Amino acid sequence: MAKQVSIAFNPQGVVVPITNILPLKQVKPVMRSSQKYQQVLSSVREVGIVEPLIVFPHNGQSDTYLLLDGHVRLEVLKQIGETHARCLIATDDETYTYNRRVNRMATIQEHNMILKAIRHGVSEERIAKVLKVDVSVIRQKRDLLNGICKEAVEILKNKHVSLGAFSFLRRLKPMRQIEVADLLVATGNFSVPYAKALLAATRSDMLVDPDKHKVVEGLTPEQVAKMEKEMEVLQRDLGLIEESHGNQVLNLVLARGYLAKLLGNARVARYLGQHHADISRELQSVSEGSSLEN
Repeated sequence: MAKQVSIAFNPQGVVVPITNILPLKQVKPVMRSSQKYQQVLSSVREVGIVEPLIVFPHNGQSDTYLLLDGHVRLEVLKQIGETHARCLIATDDETYTYNRRVNRMATIQEHNMILKAIRHGVSEERIAKVLKVDVSVIRQKRDLLNGICKEAVEILKNKHVSLGAFSFLRRLKPMRQIEVADLLVATGNFSVPYAKALLAATRSDMLVDPDKHKVVEGLTPEQVAKMEKEMEVLQRDLGLIEESHGNQVLNLVLARGYLAKLLGNARVARYLGQHHADISRELQSVSEGSSLEN
């Protein structure tokens, strides 16, 4: 039976005097002038603390706490004159930053949150003020998925895609959108230049408006035609790699497991160390390397 995972903090939040919270690090002056700090400051002023601080009782006491996560938020609360902070009490003294264990919000997830806020009556201007960005950026994120097929959205929903990349996706027909979304994920490249290159390498019959598309700044018609051919070859090769990748990884994992077992034999390890030291070091390095499954 699987071991039950215990909760990392007490779900009942508490309000703690700021003077009773002991930071584990200082917020440097350069951080106070950063965009991130200013966004947090603007957000807290407008809507208050959304994400509670994470604290742990200091030396078992119930009135003094170590701050595990939320140093910027605590500094902001001090700056605006707050005397108390809403906190969650951790069950373990884990002195790492909790946010490092959490994936940052993907582009489409942010779009969905903005739509949800607007549906609940929050104006675009207020959202822009909270996030400390121009309202045009909020409108761009609001309209992010206009013209994007649901299959492509599903592929990219958890990815950090550049906002501008969606404008190029929009110029493709649904089937090509799906192909391009798969290529973005396969290469791990979600940048605007790469999305623009994929658009340039797309056949005219896969475009929403073929007459408008083929004018790609900086590229001649001959270069575009060459890119189309190269992209077709790339996609074919990528498909072949995807077909064989799973089996290759499985074989490598099994081989490394066998190698680890072999090197775990004292007699074998001693023989290799005495007669083939270089090979022994290389085999040991392969055996102890990071997981191929990751």
